[in-house]
Formats: sequence, C-alpha cells, structure tokens
Amino acid sequence: MNGIVDCNSFYCSCERLFRPDLWDRPVVVLSNNDGCIVSRTDEAKSLGVDMAVPYYQCREVMERHGVSVFSSNYHLYGDMSMRVMDTLRFLMDDEDGGHERVEVYSVDEAFLDLRHIPAAQLHEFSLRLRTVVEEWTGIRVSVGVASTKLLSKVANKLAKKEKIKTNCVMVLDTEDAVFEALQRTEVGDLWGIGRRYAVKLRDYYGIQNAWQLRQMPEEWARKNLGGVVGVRLIKELRGEPCIEMKDPLEQKKMIATTRMFGTPVYDLQPLKEAVATYTARAAEKLRRQCSAAGSVDVFVVTSGDASGQYEYDPHSDHRYSILPNPSSVTHELMRYVLPLVEQLYRPGMKYLKAGVILGRLVPEGAIQGNLFVPAPENRNGALMDAIDNLNFSMRDDVVKYLASGLTRNWKMRQELRSRRFTTRWGELHEVK
Repeated sequence: MNGIVDCNSFYCSCERLFRPDLWDRPVVVLSNNDGCIVSRTDEAKSLGVDMAVPYYQCREVMERHGVSVFSSNYHLYGDMSMRVMDTLRFLMDDEDGGHERVEVYSVDEAFLDLRHIPAAQLHEFSLRLRTVVEEWTGIRVSVGVASTKLLSKVANKLAKKEKIKTNCVMVLDTEDAVFEALQRTEVGDLWGIGRRYAVKLRDYYGIQNAWQLRQMPEEWARKNLGGVVGVRLIKELRGEPCIEMKDPLEQKKMIATTRMFGTPVYDLQPLKEAVATYTARAAEKLRRQCSAAGSVDVFVVTSGDASGQYEYDPHSDHRYSILPNPSSVTHELMRYVLPLVEQLYRPGMKYLKAGVILGRLVPEGAIQGNLFVPAPENRNGALMDAIDNLNFSMRDDVVKYLASGLTRNWKMRQELRSRRFTTRWGELHEVK
C-alpha cells in the first residue's frame, strides 16, 4: 500500500503556529512580491477568497472581514517542512531503513511506502502518523492510503475535504471504498489531469468523475490522454501501481534560481547584481549535492509597453554558454554569467524577472585539477566550503560577492512577512 501525508494549508499553518490567536480566524499567504494568494485557510475559503487570485482584487473583502494577510516567509516554511519530513522518517524507521520509505514530493507533501504495515493496522498507523506529526511539529496533516499513489491522492483529498467525518485520515482498502471515493471525485481534481484536459473530458467525452475515467480502455487513454502517461493514469485508478517511489537522495540534473523583482529594473548594473545573486544561490544548491555545472543559461523577462504585460521570448531573451571545465565555484560561474547579462540588456526595457539555470551537471569528485593554473585556484573548494558554512550559520548572506550589490533595491517585496521564528536568533518567538 501507498500513503501520502499532506500538510493542511501549510503556509497558513506555519503562520498560525506562532500566532495561536489566529487558529479560528481566516488567514491567507501571498506569493512573491505580495502578488497572488497561494495559501488560505478554510475560514478564508468560506468568505469566497479563491486561490491564485491577485491580492488587490480581493483586498477590500479581506479587510472587511478581518482576514490576516502574510507575505511568504520561506525561511520559516522550509524549516517547518524539514521538521515534518524528519518526523515522518523517524516514524517510518525500522530495521529496513525508514528513510527509503519516505519520498518528499513537495514542501508540504510526502509519499510513504506502507508495504511493511499489515492491512488491518493501516488506519490505526495513519492516525498515529497524523497525531504525532501535529504533537511534535504543531502542523496539522491529512493522510490518504491506497494501493497506488494516485488513489492515495484521491483518499487524501477526500480526507481533507471531510475532516470532521474522517478525522483527516482515509484508507481505501476495499473495492467498495475505492468505488465510492472515485464516484465522489471530479475528474478535474485528479492528480495529473490539468485544466484543459478536464474541460475536454467533461465537455467532449462526458466524463464527469474519476470512476467514469477508470472505465475507459487503455488504448483510448493512449490516444486521447497523453500516450503512456494516460495509460499509466488509468492503470493507477484501477489499482495497478505504475508510479514507483523515487530515491529521496536522487540528484537533480539541472539547477535553477529565478525571482521576480520587487520593483522593475531598467539599468544594467542592478540587473547584473540580481543575476549575480541568483548565481551564488544556484551555486550553493550545486555544491550541496556535490555536483559541478558544465553550462550556464541566463534569461530575463521584459515588458516594453505601458500595459505591463509580459513579453518573454526564450529565443531572444536568454543566453547560453558552455564552460571549458565544469565548476561549482561561485566566482568562476559568475565569470561566464555576467557577460551573458550584458548581451541580454537592451536600454529602455523594463525588466521584471531574471534567472540562472545551471546544466550539464557532473559529480564534483570527477573534476581534475588543472596543472596550468596557480595552485590557489585549484583550492577554491575550501573557500566555497568556508563561505557556505558561514552563510548557513550566520544567515542573510553575511559573506557575499561585491557583484551581488549592497543595496539590492530589486529584491522581492515582503511587506507583510512575519518573523523568521525558527532560523534567526534575533527573531525568536517571545513568550510574556
């Protein structure tokens, strides 16, 4: 059996954890630059606050009803996510190794391999998971269990929707339970069915729920539902596992850091500072998985008219360079990245976003030293380790390259951000 643990309104739950007065009040969290709503509590949903709606469109309603609004606090959310996942690993641990039974799917979701749990104990074990995670971390979660990953997602969604009835736990361990769950699941709510496919299935084929989709032939799915992916989806609905657990230590084949600017950028210097900062962040991720990059790709998003609409053409608004030797050293990567920014820059354009993508990744241990460069340049690894350790322990990029700038006026807006309670000594929660 497979299970999935999903944190309920995760970003909002993190904010509520240090504000007990908000537990029964509507709360929303905004995206980068305080743009759109990316997390909302049930109380906010009942007021008609929709997901992904721009903040300014529903600001009046939220102010009228006293909705608490927060900017995204990624330091807090990342730390709380790590605590939840570590708790799951501890609870899943056994003589065979619990870490291999937990696949972190996103910041607030993790798949579980429950084959070692007897069928008669699945519901009790799931309840224990939910209870212990909440007791140890303060984050409320929902648990769905079924024979496949897709069916466990269905169970989890229903458990969350009917939390009073299910106690946030649902186990689909019989054909009757699967039938009832799929009958109550709209086809557009299925994991892997996008908005366009949902409209096509409903309007063109008359498929309204997940059970009706399950009855479709595999050959039909191959032709009308994305080929092999569609066949896999049908099989998962029928209880045939097709999506395996992934290695939680699997290394990325590409690393990217991208951000929207807090205010539009018009000049070359702040644009270079932003891209240099993103390069440093991507290089940190690169070193964390002990890899080196053989290529760099820089892109920008521009808007050249008064309407502010995006004009993004990846053929003209990005530049790519292959490094002569793979590297994970920040200043070596900057040496190739910053000239690409100069090539991209066009005076008079309004720059809204930029990003750096590191590709052609190879193991760091496979890189040979260069006999034709001074010895200190071959020891840059020690320098990078020192900088990473200082920045991790002191936070806020206490050591950074001058190319990243000092004022950083282009940084994203977080005007409503709460304190970083768990990762900053100066922002610890105060109890009076």
